[in-house]
Amino acid sequence: MKRARIAYAGEIHEAIAGGTDDTQLQLADGRVLAEDEVVWLPPVKPRTSFALGLNYADHARELNFKPPTQPLVFLKGPNTFIGHRGQTKRPADATFMHYECELTAVIGKTARRVREEDANHHIAGYTVANDYAVRDYLENYYRPNLRVKNRDTCTPIGPWLVDASDVPDAMNLTLRTLVNGKVTQEGNTKDMIFSVPWLIAYLSSFMTLNPGDMILTGTPVGAVNVNVGDEVVTEIEGVGRLVNWIVEG
Repeated sequence: MKRARIAYAGEIHEAIAGGTDDTQLQLADGRVLAEDEVVWLPPVKPRTSFALGLNYADHARELNFKPPTQPLVFLKGPNTFIGHRGQTKRPADATFMHYECELTAVIGKTARRVREEDANHHIAGYTVANDYAVRDYLENYYRPNLRVKNRDTCTPIGPWLVDASDVPDAMNLTLRTLVNGKVTQEGNTKDMIFSVPWLIAYLSSFMTLNPGDMILTGTPVGAVNVNVGDEVVTEIEGVGRLVNWIVEG
């Protein structure tokens, strides 16, 4: 099942995919709404959110770094997240700001010292994230600082939380980004250095993962600068198509 959180008629609603295609939503009372009739929220209310740096070897080489041998994990604050069809602010002084299409795993069951082979049992589902980076503010590629990865509106996420049972193999999904309708990035989750189950085992080895926690798993090669007015679409096979626009910040 595909689930969403939206604001409509002054209230926040839980919704599911409904109607004739995935651009429509069905509320609990049966009403079907078009995607442009509502304000989309992150499909999961953000709690602890982990993000991976350089988790695809081709992206690491694109930035002139060797692929890491240990995961480069950082945390993201809740105010970074916005929903489908949202607007991301580009700082006026930025010279290089790029998208990052990322498969995001959402924890569904408390995880502590979980074995890699059991990790999938702790996943509620998956969604799409677009984790923008403003490279002008980077101190170094191995320490993404607050101004790079924790800016308000810098991480659209959604539209849907897709049940894990509806994603047969999360480690073999095509990722794609389009800027103004042109494909600028394409990759596959099978090329992750650290897989989703491995990351759950790693993180839960020293801290407890709780329901609603999210793991953004990194992006493949294809970092392209975006500008005010651009439409950016990040999509992942079987998970969703996330639309976002760049505005002045």
